[in-house]
Amino acid sequence: MIMLVLNCGSSSVKFQVCQMPDYQVLVKGSIAKIGYADAEFKLKIKDHIQVQETLPIADHESAIDLILATLKSREKSLGFALTDLAAVGHRVVQGGEQCNESIQITPAIIDYIESIKELAPLHNPHHLSGIYACQKLLPGIPQIAAFDNGFHMTLPRHAYLYALPLELTEKHKIRRYGFHGIAFRSMVAEAEKLLPQDYQAYRIVNMMLGSGTTANAVYYGKSIDVSTGFTPQEGLIQSTRAGDIDAAALLYLMKKEQLSLSQADTLINKKSGWLGLSGIGNDMREIYQASLDGNSRASDTIAAVCHRFRKYIGAYAAEMGGLDLLLFSGGVGENAWYIREAVCTGLEFMGLVLDPEKNRNLSGQGMISTADSAVQILVVSANEEKVIAADTFAILDGHDQ
Repeated sequence: MIMLVLNCGSSSVKFQVCQMPDYQVLVKGSIAKIGYADAEFKLKIKDHIQVQETLPIADHESAIDLILATLKSREKSLGFALTDLAAVGHRVVQGGEQCNESIQITPAIIDYIESIKELAPLHNPHHLSGIYACQKLLPGIPQIAAFDNGFHMTLPRHAYLYALPLELTEKHKIRRYGFHGIAFRSMVAEAEKLLPQDYQAYRIVNMMLGSGTTANAVYYGKSIDVSTGFTPQEGLIQSTRAGDIDAAALLYLMKKEQLSLSQADTLINKKSGWLGLSGIGNDMREIYQASLDGNSRASDTIAAVCHRFRKYIGAYAAEMGGLDLLLFSGGVGENAWYIREAVCTGLEFMGLVLDPEKNRNLSGQGMISTADSAVQILVVSANEEKVIAADTFAILDGHDQ
């Protein structure tokens, strides 16, 4: 089965064409800066760049139309035709309380996603744009939605409740939903390749550290807590998101700076985090280099970020009554040895003993703890597209995903 996998962001589309069930990636690429005159289109065939251009792209439908037209024009070299596409799999960030498993998209499912799009205003409208575009451009082809919060629907009630008046939280569906669930499913699957037992035999803290960051506690196979909450804003300090903050501090700033709701939203989601703390940017590599050059704001940023990371690891270990595995993934989690070292240093009392040489020299996936560490520390590569493809194939092939 050949399928298209789409991950539609606010101004981007990441895509893959893959063959299942053995997950052979035939084509992958991305379109960034949708809505601008200098949108960036990149397409790779078997990891070789075939297209890399800058051009105006008005919206998500135009982006997907460009992807399909490019595939159509290269059918002879690709080895498959556009008519061979049997399905489209979509990442959908927010499935609310009802959609906690991947599901075939029907008019009723679209209506439901529309009804809860205010719960993820920066994400779900763009996922819907991708779904609508595929309905128009690939009529009749089945579409599957994989929900990012679905992995966290096993959170116990006491873990997802907010201490607001219960009548209000129930009326407005305010609760901890958690995100990066598709990535966490991939992380534990990759970890199993390096472990003697199924991941359900372990108490795990997942650290998905990219430009968006989420910590997650998995207790013998079930997600029981997660740092992101009602929105992806809560929790760890992220590239442009503030993470945990006293809500009254935001209200105070709104009053003092005369900020509108929209301006306050932009402040905590797009102007804070690593960017706001460092004053340098939202790329951890640049911040780290600045810290080596003596920039105190950069050093403070790294210290604050790692403090928050470490704090969540300790909290989740306490919640689970111990810890067996610590997993790092994401652009920072996989590549920034200095972040992993800073996070793990001081946690030896919990049984985490990092091997500095392994940590600094690791390339790809692997174990970075010492042989006698009670807690195993692993670096794994999350592949959300692979999970979406597997779910899409399982649903259409008639099996449980």
